[in-house]
Amino acid sequence: MELAIFAGLAAVAAVSGVLVVIQRHAVYSALFLIITMGALAGLYILLEAHFVWAVQVLVYAGAIMVLFLFVIMLLNLPREDVPWRPDDFRRILIGGALAVVLVGELVLALLFQAGEQAPALPASPGFGTTETIGRLLFTEFLFPFEVTSVILLVAIVGAMVLAKKQLL
Repeated sequence: MELAIFAGLAAVAAVSGVLVVIQRHAVYSALFLIITMGALAGLYILLEAHFVWAVQVLVYAGAIMVLFLFVIMLLNLPREDVPWRPDDFRRILIGGALAVVLVGELVLALLFQAGEQAPALPASPGFGTTETIGRLLFTEFLFPFEVTSVILLVAIVGAMVLAKKQLL
């Protein structure tokens, strides 16, 4: 049952990820990205990584995607009429060649990995839970956490200063 759910979520994530790239309208592309993020959150649930699941849903599928949609709607981007211009043939050829190389590398990696599979080590009972991550975040990793918050605060103030200069 778990394998079927994994395969379904992986298929949804892969198909919606491809649709993000090939979609002509930016709003539809952002909506397909939300579907991709939701499928990834489901995969995190299968891995029993509850904190990563919550962060995925709240931060990425929630806040960042709302920001993307607001920016897209604020810019009022027109729909792209011609997705492939005739002079883009060279770029299409280079992209296709790079895709073939990537698939070849993936096949080689899977072939080499199949021969040397090591037994999986069992995770500790509290691994990936919100309680364990919270305890580590506010004890052992408190200083990096606070430094990150200060860096984000500086970035926000810098963005406000830059935006104010453009308005004047």
